[in-house]
Amino acid sequence: MRKSLEEAYRSDSSEDEDIEEFDPLNYDEGTLKRKKQKKSRSNIDDGTVRPLHERKSWARRHLVPSKFCWWMIGLFFVVVILLLSAGGIWVRKAAPEDGQSDPVYPSPLGGADKEWEESYRKAADLVRQMTLVEKVNITTGVGWMMGMCVGNTGPVPRLGFPSLCLQDGPLGLRFTQNTTAFPAGITVGATWNRELMRLRGEAHGKEARLKGVNVLLGPAMGPIGRSPMGGRNWEGFGTDPVLQAVAAAETIKGIQSQGVIATAKHFIGNEQEHFRQGWEWGRPNAISSNIDDRTLHEMYAWPFAESVKAGVGSVMCSYNQVNNSYACQNSKLMNGILKDELGFQGFVQSDWLAQRGGVASALAGLDVTMPGDGLRWQDGKTLWGGSLAKAIFNGSVPVERLNDMATRVVAAWYQMKQDDQDSWKGPNFSSWTHEKIGLIHPASDDKATGVVNQFVNAQGDHGDIARRVAAEGIVLLKNNDNILPLTRSAWTQPMDRKFKVAIIGEDARMNKNGMNSCVDRGCNEGTLASGWGSGAVEFPYLITPLAALKEVWDKDNVTVSSYGGSGWSNGVEKLAKESDLCLVFANADGGEGFITSGGVAGDRNNLYLAKDGNKLIKKVANNCGGDAKSNVIVVLHTIGPVLMEEFVDLPNVKAIVYANLPGQESGNALVDVLFGDKDASGRLPYTIAKKEEDYGPSRKILTSTKDLVPQQNFTEGLFIDYRHFDYHNITPRYEFGYGLSYTTWHLSSGQINYANLSEKFKPLPSPRTDLNDGIKPPNFDTTLPEPSTALFPPGFRILKKYIYPYLSSIKTLVKGPPQYPTGFDITHPTTPSPAGGAQGGNPDLYTILAEVRATLTNTGKRPGSCVVQVYVSLPQNYIDEETGEVIVSPVRQLRNFSKTVVEETEGGRKEVKFGLTRKDFSYWSTTRGNWVLPTKGDIVIEVGFSSRDLPIRMTY
Repeated sequence: MRKSLEEAYRSDSSEDEDIEEFDPLNYDEGTLKRKKQKKSRSNIDDGTVRPLHERKSWARRHLVPSKFCWWMIGLFFVVVILLLSAGGIWVRKAAPEDGQSDPVYPSPLGGADKEWEESYRKAADLVRQMTLVEKVNITTGVGWMMGMCVGNTGPVPRLGFPSLCLQDGPLGLRFTQNTTAFPAGITVGATWNRELMRLRGEAHGKEARLKGVNVLLGPAMGPIGRSPMGGRNWEGFGTDPVLQAVAAAETIKGIQSQGVIATAKHFIGNEQEHFRQGWEWGRPNAISSNIDDRTLHEMYAWPFAESVKAGVGSVMCSYNQVNNSYACQNSKLMNGILKDELGFQGFVQSDWLAQRGGVASALAGLDVTMPGDGLRWQDGKTLWGGSLAKAIFNGSVPVERLNDMATRVVAAWYQMKQDDQDSWKGPNFSSWTHEKIGLIHPASDDKATGVVNQFVNAQGDHGDIARRVAAEGIVLLKNNDNILPLTRSAWTQPMDRKFKVAIIGEDARMNKNGMNSCVDRGCNEGTLASGWGSGAVEFPYLITPLAALKEVWDKDNVTVSSYGGSGWSNGVEKLAKESDLCLVFANADGGEGFITSGGVAGDRNNLYLAKDGNKLIKKVANNCGGDAKSNVIVVLHTIGPVLMEEFVDLPNVKAIVYANLPGQESGNALVDVLFGDKDASGRLPYTIAKKEEDYGPSRKILTSTKDLVPQQNFTEGLFIDYRHFDYHNITPRYEFGYGLSYTTWHLSSGQINYANLSEKFKPLPSPRTDLNDGIKPPNFDTTLPEPSTALFPPGFRILKKYIYPYLSSIKTLVKGPPQYPTGFDITHPTTPSPAGGAQGGNPDLYTILAEVRATLTNTGKRPGSCVVQVYVSLPQNYIDEETGEVIVSPVRQLRNFSKTVVEETEGGRKEVKFGLTRKDFSYWSTTRGNWVLPTKGDIVIEVGFSSRDLPIRMTY
């Protein structure tokens, strides 16, 4: 029997066992189905059974290795080889077979929510008409590059249910033309503007709809940024769960307002790229993010709760393990937290090849597998498809689970009104070619072609939205002598010569090979407008800073010069010395782990600027203007925080502009802020430290390990980013929420209005009531059809590598009790969580307990936009009276914010007000399994301009 290495490492063979052919549907947590066989201790030669020693000479018996010895020698070399390849039969010894995550079974049924009631009724009517293989078909992808999109589910043509098109990503449509390259999530977070978050989502969703995309693979709120060096942090919105939650919820509402299913990803704990996926980094298993229950709820699941509350139609589970159980077959995460506690009504889809087991993932709550291929890319083998059909007939997966999987998919389709066939015609583009005519199934042996690209221009006026987001996402960190905003004439008084401006740094220019020359933007050449990976998109155009700056100055009074090389050189030095003003550009790049560029393998190696950016800035600062030491403005494009101690305090560096990842309108947005057409209103979505060590233990990316299952222990708990800095009293360079404006602000008249005073003294939310509200999941006939109905139809043409739902034979079907995972008992379901009851969790968690008000005054001489932030401090070292738990909480935690525009100057004012909920004042009790509001000690509310600038302090 032939076995791949991947199959071999999942075995647990011993001396008296043989391993049957790998059956992916009976594979759970690295264990293969086995059968025992007796081993003969004799040698059969001429028909006579004799002991081995009687059939060999003394020499052969004592000097020549016996077969047993050869077997032992061979086994030794096999073990060595497997260990050297970081795989083998020892993998299971590195972690418990069933993981360390609590079992939660069975998977809760969808359809018990008022907002989804009508969609589930329609979905149930349709699913009841489907055959078993049709249900399987809509839960299984057809394979990588087997359809026009990066993900395609199987259709049910006879009932009018289409193949769903799933397409990246969080900042635009990947692999498409005539679509917008929006600013990245981290830039959106830096705007702190709820309206812009939603408008960007609407524009993004509209483009997806016009291109025929059913499911948009975004927004991303995981990673949250546990490590400042995380390669994909830029896809999310910042290092705070509330900032992430608000941005994600607003984005989802915007996307789904256009009838497109949004996807909240990656659920959960995918905080680094190294070891994120089995075999990708020389280890057979993905990293395990080991997270305690309180941290999981208060930090990493919080944004997903708000996404579910916003009605998100899909959630994507992540590659990594959580507490030594793969996220896409972790019943605690999917069944327990997502579907029960958070009341999620849509479908859970796997990240691409994140599914590691068939039966295990189905029982744990996975609803859709993507892209359909199983353990390897594009091999035509699947863990579901026909194997799932087989598992249903075998009884390994109850038919109730399949019915729920299919109904969740169809319900999301109805919820977004995608059954309107006049509006939804399917994808009008191909991810695999830019030609009009192309292959229908590019990776198969089918050579059929057709019109695959209709070149629909979906951009509309979305460049305007992109420009607004990019401009409001620019954070002004330093502005000595009010050098900014600049004036277009430069000179403040008439002079006898032109003002000389130098634009220095490769980051100001276009990639010399073209803006889309690197696949998935997987290089750091030219100006940085996006990170790299599946979250990146093709630029329809890219306005570079250099191009925009050359156009904006008054050409009669200003000369703009630049140098074409990168780094510091004699030419750059000469240019700097001859200039009155120098703008120097630098960046720091990174992205998804399947790309390595410039020695950066996804996650950053350090927190310094790329390509000797620090050196370039210092050189420019020391030379600009020659002996006159003219002004220097530093502009940075980065995927995350960078250390700037080498240049931040240089007297010639008058301004530092943090432009994040601005997308296609990069240069125009920068000009808007540099010249004061827009106020500098961005605020940091993370903390910038003085040195790397200040970020604490969570800063480290695990890049080497002796464990075959890499272990990443989140021992810092809630204390990441500003929570860590505050708790350990570390002074940052620039704190979370910080940013300068072109005007000045004052906050006063803080007050608290108690909305529900009686609730203040009630530690627990009201009991969940969803089980008694009269809305129940739909019922289905659970009678299994004859297995022969699932066979390939006669004469059916099977395309190579295409994933089908059919069985090739019914001979392999077995009878007998199914092998369920530990803790699975369909007759005794896990007790529902008291924290559940509706989308987002127990509705009482969202009851407003207090309204905070303050007066914001513009004390400067120009209009502006101010981000007002509200932080809550729970009693320190609080002791839960019932459980005795000692609750150690961060010094303060962001709980609300708003961006307010005040047009009137020198005294113009507006009232700002914020609602604070029960959840905002609560902590998660691991013992109670519920949110608890402290009833003793002071809860402090602070209102201000950043995590360290909070002029209003009140006690709740």
